[in-house]
Parts: sequence; structure tokens; C-alpha cells
Amino acid sequence: MRVLLTGAGGMLGRDLESVLGERLEVTALTRSDLDVADAAAVDAAVTGHDIVVNAAAYTRVDDAEEDEDAAYAVNALGAEHLAVSARHRNARFIHISTDYVFDGTATTPYSEDAPHSPLSAYGRTKAAGERLALAAYPSGTAVVRTAWLYGEHGPNFVRTMVDLADRLDEWNVVDDQVGQPTWSLDLARRIAELIDVDVPAGIYHGTNSGSTNRFDFARAILANASIDPERIHPTDSASLHQAATRPKYSVLGHAAWAKAGLPPMRPWAQALDEFQAGALAR
Repeated sequence: MRVLLTGAGGMLGRDLESVLGERLEVTALTRSDLDVADAAAVDAAVTGHDIVVNAAAYTRVDDAEEDEDAAYAVNALGAEHLAVSARHRNARFIHISTDYVFDGTATTPYSEDAPHSPLSAYGRTKAAGERLALAAYPSGTAVVRTAWLYGEHGPNFVRTMVDLADRLDEWNVVDDQVGQPTWSLDLARRIAELIDVDVPAGIYHGTNSGSTNRFDFARAILANASIDPERIHPTDSASLHQAATRPKYSVLGHAAWAKAGLPPMRPWAQALDEFQAGALAR
């Protein structure tokens, strides 16, 4: 089994390369290796592979408000190109998406078949990518939505909180955004399981279980790092003056995993504890 991995230079991509490489032959391509917006280049890259995992994405959420075309080229057209090329070669296609396809007005976890309702340019382009990929290759595409990712490789909320503690005596974190902190290594392992059990095409939610708000997430990070969590104070999203509106409720349901014979991913707090214990040990 040969796997083509796009977006291999990112946080999730690097974990995917490591996890998938333990069991499969992986061709790992970074953004500089492959422009997924180039249909001809994508078609050549997919040749000879049995599985395509797309972790490539334009993720600069605020910048996308001013450059939606650039985000669309990667997040929407790139997904479509990969799906089309995978279909032509009868290869399985796994596409990584996001909670930003929803508007965050729900009060219970979003189901896998909940309608798109993005608030931002980034969310619109990711929603378009889902639609285009599933339309191009409905029998062979698995969309895996994730949220609030953190991990060893690349900038993320966990690292930011610990770094702020080195520079500031106290700071504010929003308490009106609720979601599911997700360790990128846990998600990479789940995607490997998805490949192993040959799950049906469709949409899956790749997030650690449970939920919390950003403020309590930040306090948990500091407590794990033996830093006084009282140094953080709550605020609201409006105080941040960000270009792109974030969904305030990003909790995703996990019903599709049961149908595929897999349990939900483990609780977010358990994953965070293990991640930080390893980070501190290093």
C-alpha cells in the first residue's frame, strides 16, 4: 500500500508522516513539493498510490478575509483536484477539514450531516472543498473534520499559553468559545485506524472527546506546566478584534465512528496531559 501525503510540512502532516510511515510506504510532499491548486501536478503526484491523504490547507484564517481566492485555490480546488485524480486511479481519498464549516450557533454537538454555515472566508473555502471532493469522488472520499489542533510541530494554542507565561505576569483568554482540543498525534493515529479498517466513504469528526472553553483549556495547560492558572483572566471574543469571525461553539458529534466500528477518540484532557508530560520530559 502506497500513500501520498500532502501538506507533510504542517503540524498534522508531520505526525501523519511518522504514524503512517510505521506501516505503509509514504510519499510525503510539502507545499514546496506540490501545489495542490495545480491539477496537472496533482495528477502526476497521485500516480502509483493506493491512498491519498490531504493535509494541505490554507490555514491563515484572518488573512483569508482579504485573500479568499488564494484560500479557495488550496482549500477547495486543491481538494477537488486530489479527489478527481484519486478516482481516476481507484485510490482511497482522505481529506482533512474543519469545524469552521459551521457557524457555532448550535447548543448540542454538530452531527456529521449538519448543513454547512460558515462565518468566514476560510470556513467558506473549506466547506467548498468538502462539497467538491465528495461530488467528484463520492464512493471513495472520507472527509475528516477536526478542531482546536495542537501538537509538537508548529505553532498552536498550547505552546502560545506556555510562551506567554514566560513573558507576562497575567493575560486574558476568551471564555465564550467552546470546542474540543485535539492532539494532532491522536488524530494521525485515528486516520491510520481509518485506513486499517477501510471505513466507508463519508464524513467523520476527528476530535478528542468532551468539550471545554478556551479559558478553561488555557488554565489546564498552565496547571500541567506547574504554572499558576490564576494568572489568566477571562474575556470575550469581541475584545480580540480579529478579521475573521470564529464559531463560538465547535463541538462535533462522533456518531459516524460507531457505524465504522471505531470508538470515539479519547477525552481531550487525557490527551493534553500525555502531550504535556512528554513535552516537559523533553
